[in-house]
Amino acid sequence: MQTKLIKVHPEDNVAIALVDLVQGDRIAFEGEEIIVLADTKAKHKITLVDLSAEDKIYMYGVLVGKAVSKIDRGGLLTTANVKHQSDPVQKKTASISYSPPDISKWKDRTFMGYHRPDGQVGTANIWLFFPLVFCENRNIEVLKDVFEKELSIGKASKQRQLLRNLISGKPAEFEDGSLSERAGAFDNIEVKFITHQGGCGGIRQDSVTLAKLLAGYVKNPNVAGATVLSLGCQNLQIDILKNALKDIDPDMQKPVLIYEQQQMGTVEQMLNTIIQESFEGIKKANGNQRKPASISKLKMGLECGGSDGFSGISANPALGYASDILAAVGGSPILSEFPELCGVEQELVNRCVNDEDGERFMQLMKAYENAAEASGSGFDMNPSPGNIKDGLITDAMKSAGAAKKGGTSPIKAVLDYGEYVTEPGLNLLCTPGNDVESTTGMVGSGANIVVFTTGLGTPTGNPIAPVLKVSSNTVLAERMPDIIDIDTGPVIRGEKTIPQMGEEILEYVIKVASGEIASKADQFDQNDFIPWKRGVSL
Repeated sequence: MQTKLIKVHPEDNVAIALVDLVQGDRIAFEGEEIIVLADTKAKHKITLVDLSAEDKIYMYGVLVGKAVSKIDRGGLLTTANVKHQSDPVQKKTASISYSPPDISKWKDRTFMGYHRPDGQVGTANIWLFFPLVFCENRNIEVLKDVFEKELSIGKASKQRQLLRNLISGKPAEFEDGSLSERAGAFDNIEVKFITHQGGCGGIRQDSVTLAKLLAGYVKNPNVAGATVLSLGCQNLQIDILKNALKDIDPDMQKPVLIYEQQQMGTVEQMLNTIIQESFEGIKKANGNQRKPASISKLKMGLECGGSDGFSGISANPALGYASDILAAVGGSPILSEFPELCGVEQELVNRCVNDEDGERFMQLMKAYENAAEASGSGFDMNPSPGNIKDGLITDAMKSAGAAKKGGTSPIKAVLDYGEYVTEPGLNLLCTPGNDVESTTGMVGSGANIVVFTTGLGTPTGNPIAPVLKVSSNTVLAERMPDIIDIDTGPVIRGEKTIPQMGEEILEYVIKVASGEIASKADQFDQNDFIPWKRGVSL
């Protein structure tokens, strides 16, 4: 018989429904009987005690809300009877207590990656085109069209292959049902293209931040070289990018080709020059080959989006276990999404190795929250309609589950948006909770692979880093198999443990990092890039 309720932490006073419950159901739970007082969908919560107005609600062992009206034992928690509440954060209140996982089978593991002169190792080999300002987006799109069609770099979509066959008069399908595909000019390099809406028209600080982010993309080990387009008169001047590149790596050895339209005459002249010179760089970068590297060279972004009531008990803790293994062998997991750490700040402060990092984390969180409140919002408004529909009814409730992606290992560094990861071990990075803005930021800080948990489904990808999707439940994995790489539903059914699932995730990460398999997001050529715009437009 499947378990119907689960209490995540011994101090919790609510439980999560693992299956749909019907009003009047009598459930034996922890030696007592719980009578369900209302129809309760799987993933939602019922109270295990009688609650009065203002009584505190605990999940994952932390404060996640308060009752705003009386809720009898067995009653359903809703946005009508529960409001967000979290404990205030203090300076470090406890020393680090941590038992690392057994890494005997992992400490000598390797992946096949692209070694860079600075010692980093990429999981991909990419030549990247990007603009300094939105005015150059059209030229980037022209270059994208030219390079993708003429070089056929990467795997063409099935739709392009189908049209190609139709144009040439060939059958739409071969006998085995597969579509034909033109061989690419190069077989060991990808060419990717970024566009964005920044670089001018906002506050100067946003242009500087964007330059730091783009410099991080150039620095990222997945990038072999870059072509940069500038208009000339924008806020994000070429010198600002050059300074950002120098700050992030004074000895940058990658080729970075920069072109300024207002100094080059006609569009045709500029594009012809860019194509010729970039082609030479791409041809040379194609000579890079995969070689073995320790998995300690992996910088793994930890992301969640479209979360549900199961995310915090299956996908996120399983990813957290994988994160702990990676940190223990010297890799660098990256935990971001600061609005989704609201309510667990004290735990994270206590896990900081250096007191200064704990203080910086609190400062970044407070500054971010103040900015949100100044705009008429706040962290308490973070849960999306989809989150709420699937059981995450307060920000602290969502955050307590989201933070499980970071496992339990000590925090080695706390970084602001645009700063680059250099410390082995778990890093905290200040980003928004927005899926794409957060993923964009982690990759700009050096993540060479991203693992993305979801309970509702999302197609998010990234131009230069593989993004693996992990479903919290099997229903999602079966409904959207084209976007889900790994299913942690067996944890919900009690068929696998968190450590077992975590090891499966890490094994899959190694295969993707080695180029043995492509993530579903890469198969769909899902290249999402949204920089975080902190300031107002001017």
